[in-house]
Amino acid sequence: MSELSGTTYRDSARPVAISTAQLLGQVMFLVAVALVFAAFGTWIGRDLSIGTARALSFAGFGMLLVSSFAGERFRVGTFAMGWLFGTALVIGLGLGPVIAYFAEVETSALTQAFAGTAATVAGAGALGFFLSKDLAPWMRPLSLVVFTACVATIVITLVAGSISPFLSGGIYLLSAALIVVDFNFLRKHGTEADAIWLATGIFVSVVNIFVSLLNIFSGR
Repeated sequence: MSELSGTTYRDSARPVAISTAQLLGQVMFLVAVALVFAAFGTWIGRDLSIGTARALSFAGFGMLLVSSFAGERFRVGTFAMGWLFGTALVIGLGLGPVIAYFAEVETSALTQAFAGTAATVAGAGALGFFLSKDLAPWMRPLSLVVFTACVATIVITLVAGSISPFLSGGIYLLSAALIVVDFNFLRKHGTEADAIWLATGIFVSVVNIFVSLLNIFSGR
């Protein structure tokens, strides 16, 4: 998901000199703010109907596609930052009824998903950041594979009403791998122009991991 999948390569914006530590701080700050917007969305969307939530999920998916393919304006600058936060809010709204259900009925699954997501992101991020090998060539293929898997998930959910734990496990592994690649790219190639689209990719991978783990840990 920076296609609901992950990330795409940056446009030919002029690179801005910035230290790796500064760029990491910017990216993680943007990811944290996006997660706050998503959490706020789940709270205000907790009483939405399933149909409305699905429509909002499709809208969030569409906004991610726009940010991936609609040009530099959606990946660099103040407008792109606002677009990221708006996308996170819409995605959160779509997840609202799901999170509300688990908060009431399957609290343990929700807790396990939160803990598993935090551990996975920390581990994958650290691995990608400290690997000496340049993983940039894997970014586009992984993004496309996760994108395809997420589309399949939406279709299966609409048709069958549930998702196989094996599919969720596959999306979990691919999203974790994409975080490894994103952090590796950040350290080896990142400039200030990359901060927002990298944050978008990491944010979407975090959401993918969380939802996948929620499905895996669920007793439904």
